[in-house]
Amino acid sequence: MASFNEAREHPARQLWDQVNDIHAGMLGIDGPDMHMQPMAPNADPKTNTIWFYTKSDAEIVRAIKPGTRAHFCVVGKDHDYHACLAGRIEVRQDAAKIEEYWNSVVAAWYEHGKKDPNLVMLALHVDDADIWVSTGSKLKFGWEIAKANLDDEKMPDVGVRQHLQFA
Repeated sequence: MASFNEAREHPARQLWDQVNDIHAGMLGIDGPDMHMQPMAPNADPKTNTIWFYTKSDAEIVRAIKPGTRAHFCVVGKDHDYHACLAGRIEVRQDAAKIEEYWNSVVAAWYEHGKKDPNLVMLALHVDDADIWVSTGSKLKFGWEIAKANLDDEKMPDVGVRQHLQFA
């Protein structure tokens, strides 16, 4: 369950924990007429980068040009955490990153393993993110709505929104 306190006091740490805790989010690039697609993230909080395995002939790879920006959307496992991360995206042939994040699930997609000629990585260099943390408790939600309806000046306290900037 996502913590309101952590969202207020350590939102960046909470964001990277949430990204690392999901199997997939939705990745899309700005501009072209293509839909977002599910991708499995591999987050590197030290560099504010999310790495994705993909194939060189994928539509998204063909659409990425120098300076292309992308968005990655996250829904937490308990559905009480949502985030949208944005930044510059690039296609990389990075053997060290391929090795670092390699696992049996990834291996199933590449006939020639880590040396597959179609294997490339996408690197999303996150510079901006919005997060929303909401209560997962129906009781708390109901209580907050009732209080707000009794007092015209009271807004329900059912979540936290934060905007994050990364260098």
